[in-house]
Amino acid sequence: MKDSTDKIAARSTEVMLGPNPIVGMRARDVAREGLKALGLAARQPRLTARNARELAGELVKVVQGESDLTPDVRDRRFADESWQSNRAYRTWLQSWLAWRAMTHHWVDAQDDLSKYGRLRLDFLVDLLNDAIAPSNFPWQPAALKKFRETGGESAREGLKNFLHDLRKNRGLPSQVDGRKFKVGENLATTEGAVVARTEVMELIQYQPQTEKVYARPLLIVPPQINKYYVFDLSPEKSLVKGLVEAGYQVFVVSWRNPGRGHADWGLAEYAAAIESAVSVTCNITHQTRVNMLGACAGGITLAAFVAARRAVGDERINSMTLLVNVLDTGALGDTALGLFAGPRAVEAAKKVSRRKGVLEGRDMAAAFAWLRPNDLIWNYWVNNVLLGNAPPAFDVLYWNCDNTRLPARLHEEFLDIYKTNALTQRGQLRLQGVPVDLAQVNCDSYILGGTTDHITPWQACYRSTQLLGGDTTFVLSNSGHIQSILNPPGGKKAEFWHGPGDHKDPSQWQAQAQHQDGSWWPHWYAWLGKRSGRKHAAPLELGNEAYPMLLKAPGTYVFD
Repeated sequence: MKDSTDKIAARSTEVMLGPNPIVGMRARDVAREGLKALGLAARQPRLTARNARELAGELVKVVQGESDLTPDVRDRRFADESWQSNRAYRTWLQSWLAWRAMTHHWVDAQDDLSKYGRLRLDFLVDLLNDAIAPSNFPWQPAALKKFRETGGESAREGLKNFLHDLRKNRGLPSQVDGRKFKVGENLATTEGAVVARTEVMELIQYQPQTEKVYARPLLIVPPQINKYYVFDLSPEKSLVKGLVEAGYQVFVVSWRNPGRGHADWGLAEYAAAIESAVSVTCNITHQTRVNMLGACAGGITLAAFVAARRAVGDERINSMTLLVNVLDTGALGDTALGLFAGPRAVEAAKKVSRRKGVLEGRDMAAAFAWLRPNDLIWNYWVNNVLLGNAPPAFDVLYWNCDNTRLPARLHEEFLDIYKTNALTQRGQLRLQGVPVDLAQVNCDSYILGGTTDHITPWQACYRSTQLLGGDTTFVLSNSGHIQSILNPPGGKKAEFWHGPGDHKDPSQWQAQAQHQDGSWWPHWYAWLGKRSGRKHAAPLELGNEAYPMLLKAPGTYVFD
């Protein structure tokens, strides 16, 4: 059974909630699309009747055993051989497949709909069809087998899991068994210390693990919507651990989890915190320049910060690494994220966060779950409720569910950036009164995307190469949103592509990119090493007289 839960966890990490500020998906917007669909069906009786006749014809074949409909070979929901060998199950499955095909044919025939109208309707149809898939019902073959094998115990455990999720998880099935993990004990364990604290962040410096270290430090800016320890997960997946073992001096920002009283924190406050972290990092390491890394929403903040500092002549940022991050939000339009981000939805999202003072991380998690329901809802429904299994105990999923809040002002500013695509327009965004122009970011940049990333599609990540000044290197990892980051050496199936971001079209870049087996981490280490100065003796103690060690990592803000 462990193999089954491991597979569930692995699939989920490809599409899980990433640290990305979104509009959300309101139930009323989905309902509105449903009403539109009913209206279309009523106004087009001939088209609807024709599709109904096609469905009826296929159902006759199904009943007579003459249908050749089969699920996609990659659809794991129907891997049990009973779906093919048992006639009743096969009839049920083929009837659903016939219905699904008919509904999509009907959507495809809607010539009067706009491009995005058709995409929204197609998404709604998928949402409905996935909900009524035969695999989601208690009498599906795997659930019945488990019921018989356990003498009904699986049903009792499934009911307990269901009631627990009704009370604790808004009725959505839990994605992880959180009892197996504790931050500071088996997560976020790389040796380090908090060397500075502001109202907004704690700054963690990590203990060097080599006799000599590169002179120029690396400062990591995590996303504001999740906790920093995605970069220091379990020891075998820790990017921080890999960096210090490679001879780098590493500092990481740990954001405070804001409450209602921090509603007025915006980009200016977060940029000021980053500026403070840069100053402390330079002071402790006796350097005038620092390399920086930002991921997802943290990358948006970092890029805007660096552009604003460049505009006033501050060149302390020596290089910038952006992981699974989109600066050109116009490139997200065809995703489900963009489909429901109309003006009314954006304004409604702002009003909600203003009223609460924050955007709750669990609200965003729920929105993402319904964007990928087969991976983030229905497979856990089957595992937890129908089969009566405990949710998987997987460190990445634990971190993912340990979400945080966004202050109302920052959420609103992110929405404005999203709505106006402000980072692509010189001066559209002002940070601390300074106009932001990404073309002024003339330091070298290393940009990473993931082949199966549904949150920040790699083609959209690639667009950053055309916005930033300086030399850009783009790397494409064969993973999803978070797994692209957590990609240590030693993975058997890891591979990536790399090359300069010289081409305007990402497909042209892809055609000329160099392929390499293994993790992208060593490639990045080599790139970073060329921009980190010479090596010198590693410091024996963390912090310095001006910024002494306050307490051991992971600090206090991570527990808020």
